[in-house]
Amino acid sequence: MDLQIYSTIIIPNYNGIKYIEKCLNSLEGEPVHILVVDNGSTDGSAQLVAERFPKVGLLRLDRNYGFCTAVNRGVGQCRTPYVILLNNDTEVKSGFVRAMEEPLQKNVRIFSGSAQMLNLYQPEKIDDAGDYYCALGWAFALGKDRPKQNYQRPRRIFAACGGAAIYRREVMEYLGLLDENHFAYLEDIDLGYRARIHGYENVYIPEAVVYHAGSASSGSRYNEFKVDLTSKNSVYLVYKNMPFLQILLNLPLLFAGFAVKTLFFCRKGYGSTYVTGLCKGIRLCVSEAGRNHKVRFQAAHLADYARIQIELWRNIWYRFCG
Repeated sequence: MDLQIYSTIIIPNYNGIKYIEKCLNSLEGEPVHILVVDNGSTDGSAQLVAERFPKVGLLRLDRNYGFCTAVNRGVGQCRTPYVILLNNDTEVKSGFVRAMEEPLQKNVRIFSGSAQMLNLYQPEKIDDAGDYYCALGWAFALGKDRPKQNYQRPRRIFAACGGAAIYRREVMEYLGLLDENHFAYLEDIDLGYRARIHGYENVYIPEAVVYHAGSASSGSRYNEFKVDLTSKNSVYLVYKNMPFLQILLNLPLLFAGFAVKTLFFCRKGYGSTYVTGLCKGIRLCVSEAGRNHKVRFQAAHLADYARIQIELWRNIWYRFCG
């Protein structure tokens, strides 16, 4: 049996007492280093990790710095070629780690891989079969709530879902890690986008299976915390990664996309929260913190920008028919 360690799993944890033990138990026997980064939990979950899993690394932060900072602190502790991000409300199927590593070992142009995430409570349904981003300014999980048998083939995707993803550590560090301006949500799309600009690929790995409860930290699929952050970050994502001319090209579709989302969240009772988040995103874009993180256009990557733009248009179709 090949016991050589190529990956470190980083599990950000914030008050995950309900899930963290089952998550770590499912990783028993996997050839991997494990590091839990605790964001100042107050529910005893950090103590549980320390007492029941002495072989698991534990990095305790003094407060909740958000998903991005927790991951970045964890990456700073890693020395393995690959980093695997895993939500604390997941359970992996045996063989997960080697399945995640295999595509990256075969192709050096692959930056990241996204696991087949299944609904923990309805395992016949997909939770995420790779993340996509479209010219409407929408990010979405392919296959959400659809039968898993339709998503058993590997494919190129726009970005790996940070809930169960593998990355090349050195490339991740070169790209600047996760952008902590996000705090949480859409940071994985942003990282995948930056990799695509530099000519790397992101892939879906159906052989790596993960069962996901969902929204363990935020509490539900839709809530004020999540809607506020995702709307802010959706504006910032456009500003940060698209050159000015590309923003102009997509502007009519972006306006339409944000308008539809506004109506959607009004019907859900979060309309004012969504609009407030959009305003926060605009303020972030014009702030020094936002401007300092904008990806500078380089003519050498013009072909990569063109490929991305074609995908942004094509992915509108995927959003409704994929």
